[in-house]
Amino acid sequence: MKLQTVRRSCLLVLTLGVLGAVRADEPKFVDHSLLIAPEFPCTWPSHPFPRFQITHQRSIGLDSAYNIDALLIDGNTGTQLDVPPHSVARPDLKREKSGPLGLAYTDKIEAWQFGGEACVVDVRDLLDQAPKGVSPLVKREHVERFERQHRKLRFGDVVLFRSDYSDKYYRPHPEGSRFIADALDRKTPGYPDPDPDCMEFLATRGVMTLGTDSASMGPLPDLAEPTHYAGLKHGMIWTESATNLKELPPTGAFYCMLGPKHQGAPYGECRAFSIVGGELPKRLIESAKAKRAIDLSPTLAPNLPVTSPGSSTGQHRQVYLKVDFLYSEYLDLWHHTHWMDAMAGTHLVPPSFALPPADAKPAYSPEIRGWLEEYEKKYGPRGTSSLTTEKVPLDWTCGPARVIDVTALVGSTEKASWPASPEITPAHIEAFEKKNGNLKAGEVVIFQTGHLDLHFKPQPNDAGVWSDPLSGKSEGWPALGPDAVVVLKNKGIRCVATDAPDLGGVNPKRALMTYWALGSREMVGVEFLHNTSKIPPGGYFLFAALRIRDCHGGPGRAIVLH
Repeated sequence: MKLQTVRRSCLLVLTLGVLGAVRADEPKFVDHSLLIAPEFPCTWPSHPFPRFQITHQRSIGLDSAYNIDALLIDGNTGTQLDVPPHSVARPDLKREKSGPLGLAYTDKIEAWQFGGEACVVDVRDLLDQAPKGVSPLVKREHVERFERQHRKLRFGDVVLFRSDYSDKYYRPHPEGSRFIADALDRKTPGYPDPDPDCMEFLATRGVMTLGTDSASMGPLPDLAEPTHYAGLKHGMIWTESATNLKELPPTGAFYCMLGPKHQGAPYGECRAFSIVGGELPKRLIESAKAKRAIDLSPTLAPNLPVTSPGSSTGQHRQVYLKVDFLYSEYLDLWHHTHWMDAMAGTHLVPPSFALPPADAKPAYSPEIRGWLEEYEKKYGPRGTSSLTTEKVPLDWTCGPARVIDVTALVGSTEKASWPASPEITPAHIEAFEKKNGNLKAGEVVIFQTGHLDLHFKPQPNDAGVWSDPLSGKSEGWPALGPDAVVVLKNKGIRCVATDAPDLGGVNPKRALMTYWALGSREMVGVEFLHNTSKIPPGGYFLFAALRIRDCHGGPGRAIVLH
């Protein structure tokens, strides 16, 4: 008996070891984004930079079936992206720092440049090793040290300067003043950052994408602009205020930064993350290096139809506004913030968008109560959720892309039934699988309707996106029905996406049932894509929403690497 017990124990250990090895080979997502919340030092503290604000404009109850938020958010909020016009002047200005890259705003950077192989340059020995108000400098010698220890840097690498600064000092106020304000006020040492010569050295290696876990890529007190220009003039882009770089190996991980596609923005808020383990990082690194990338997010601008006008008076979402607050004479541009709906442009739909938290008992309107009773008879309990945007795992919104073409549905409804959307049903999924193979758990299902590709136009020609379908002047876009949601969940699908304005369509009752079905099954949506017809077989979908606490939506950007 003792021998049998030993054999069983050995077998158990061996089995667990094998399972552990399998799990170790699977890709793991690592978040490098600071939490955005009002009590954190998430915005640049100097006057007149605006503070971040989230407004819960509507909550589930008598007035709304959804939780709806609006954001006041500046591009220097949380983890952020810098692009060349931050320091390079437009060519028409004919100034010393003018050049074509002065037009490479966040909406113009090609999608391949957002990702690459993470090369972590360890500069922890510099942390706090400088006088008050002064940044310890990362020099070319630190990069050369990395190269001696690992390998020579090259095009396609994302060089990440790891000092653990944000890990140590990004805290709620009042402790949070140590992150930026105290260093600016010369009360504490500055954050470690590269000097201009280090940037020039990286340019000789062909490096186009960088990141730092310091609050800025600009050393204090007087090298911020020289360092920025030294890198940006070569077309570099970078992440500022990254965090959690300790979770990465020195080389081999895939690093990516994705943020809202603001028109004409010299910088922007973003979500940075990495993928480590298994074969996926290598595949994505090769795709980015070969520039095999497709941008799926339309541009955000005040004259474009990026938010819903509502189906009736008073039901519109927060319009997208660009608010200028600080003029740069040399660059002849305004620093600006945005007042926007949390679902402006490409965005996340978390379960909490349509589901109340567990401790809430919303008093729906009589009409909505009737819809809920009908829904629960067929689909089961509506459920509850506190899964707001910042709690949605990154691997839920990334995965192999499976594009289901439903453009044949366009024009299939009778005009007398408008406003109505053609419904995507289980039959459409079955037909797709019969032709293209079964859907698999972990894949991202993208419905190609063609709606935004056809109708996304600036004012005054913008009615085709929202206004005409919602008012019944034209057919609604093809929309996902709750029956299809159930089928997708049973196949292990966690994320569904669409190149239409939303997944629910123009019929409010059917739309709400779709969002209830998604939320109660812990599924998420990505809405407002375009270019989905360009996604080739085998493409990998990457989307990440801004890491905003208690947000029931979440702007972001979607790309495909192939």
